[in-house]
Amino acid sequence: MLVEDLRSAHEDVERLEAAIAERVMDEPKHIRNQLARDHEIANFTARIAEQSKRALHIYNDQKEQWTQEIQSMNTGGDPFEEFYNQLNGIKDFHKRNPNEPVENLERAYKKPENGGPPGGFAGDVTSMFTGEEHFGRYFDLTMLHEEFLNLPGIRMVRKATYIQYLNLFDQFTPPQLNIDKTQHKMTDEYFDYVGSLAEYLQSFMRRSRPLEDLEKLFGKFEKEFQEQWEKGEVPGWEPDKEVKAAQDRTGEGIWCEDCEKDFKNDNVYQAHLKGKKHIKSAEARQNGGEKSAMGPNGASSDVSKDLKRLREKAIAEREHRVRKLSEAMQDTREETRMNAERKHGMTDKERQQELAALYEEEAALAGNAEQEGSDDDDDEEKVYNPLKLPLSWDGKPIPFWLYKLHGLGVEFPCEICGNYVYMGRRAFDKHFSESRHVYGLKCLGITNTAMYRDITRIEEAERLHAKLNSDRQEQQHAKDDVEEMEDSTGTVMPWKVWNDLNKQGLL
Repeated sequence: MLVEDLRSAHEDVERLEAAIAERVMDEPKHIRNQLARDHEIANFTARIAEQSKRALHIYNDQKEQWTQEIQSMNTGGDPFEEFYNQLNGIKDFHKRNPNEPVENLERAYKKPENGGPPGGFAGDVTSMFTGEEHFGRYFDLTMLHEEFLNLPGIRMVRKATYIQYLNLFDQFTPPQLNIDKTQHKMTDEYFDYVGSLAEYLQSFMRRSRPLEDLEKLFGKFEKEFQEQWEKGEVPGWEPDKEVKAAQDRTGEGIWCEDCEKDFKNDNVYQAHLKGKKHIKSAEARQNGGEKSAMGPNGASSDVSKDLKRLREKAIAEREHRVRKLSEAMQDTREETRMNAERKHGMTDKERQQELAALYEEEAALAGNAEQEGSDDDDDEEKVYNPLKLPLSWDGKPIPFWLYKLHGLGVEFPCEICGNYVYMGRRAFDKHFSESRHVYGLKCLGITNTAMYRDITRIEEAERLHAKLNSDRQEQQHAKDDVEEMEDSTGTVMPWKVWNDLNKQGLL
């Protein structure tokens, strides 16, 4: 019945809205759970759109049938006659199908009670990304990098490393990419490479940003490209770019299309027109143009030119899409470059340790999923740390080899700081400029803290303070005890200078 279908659509929309509100109020800590939540919300919104279209179809296209069903319920002597007829139909259906499962619609879109991973609404988020992508944090362009290095015509960046490729994969014009558009960019290899790169970036954005209106964004990119293509402003595909570039190199030059050569002034160009080489090139070009203008059986070559132009437009559109997508994901690109540089400086043993730490993190996340849902107050993960190692930025204990390397097991007490113990030489050296140590020195009457570095005992600080004060007083007394003399002209000078001058008879 249309009435029941319409009611079911409205009810499903309300349940989906409640499920979205429940997901929005939740804020998972792990990036995998965050992506699962976002993909769930995206799937719910898509289902709301489907149910809304279904309801609108009944309201608009099946309005007459829907109206007839309502009227059939309201007409007749007994208002419950139609109700019992439908009830008997439902009973007959269940008699014919006694084992038909009944769906609990109240819990259809509820979150799992144990706090585990979503039950099918988001899909398998783990399989959406490769290990290098790390749940949408980094690009994985290793295969595209190999394909890029094997493109024909690449001379300037043939041996570009992966880190260099991350900086220039969206650059399709010289000097970053020295490829001739008329020769090497028209090959099938380059066409497939640019298409694969654009498709990967577009797929990565869909997987990592499920809640954004990406169709609108991609449509905007397409509209911008069409406008630039009609105006001839697509980078690397401007009309007669080679001619303009040749004229720009020589100033106000004159271009000879027959010889494909540029001349600085009109006199040289006019002399060139009378030369045998130019006449021969002009005749060859004219003959070749006439032959190429007519194909077999006198057919025109306009079709081939149109096909070539369409291929150029397709390649330019893919390049434009890559540029726009890389601009939209600039932060991800920068994080990918920093991650590649970090891994490049790591040893093989450190890479294995990092990989093992990721596996342990995944195992701990899967093991603690039920505990996160059962206890809302206990949100922190239980960390196994029997050695009492310091915690890193992610809340995990740092590796033991790093603990030993920085000497974090060595204690450095400071009596001036109230017998506070600093773990490691680095923390000990740093604390001399911190407020705790400076306040301790001020309590001893010491203001010039730079002179008391590496002093941790109160007795030593007081002894040094007394010594500096006595030296300062002696210097002051020495200045005060200087005897001054005055010559006949009234010039004041120390007694020693006056005595030397007097002995020499200069006064």
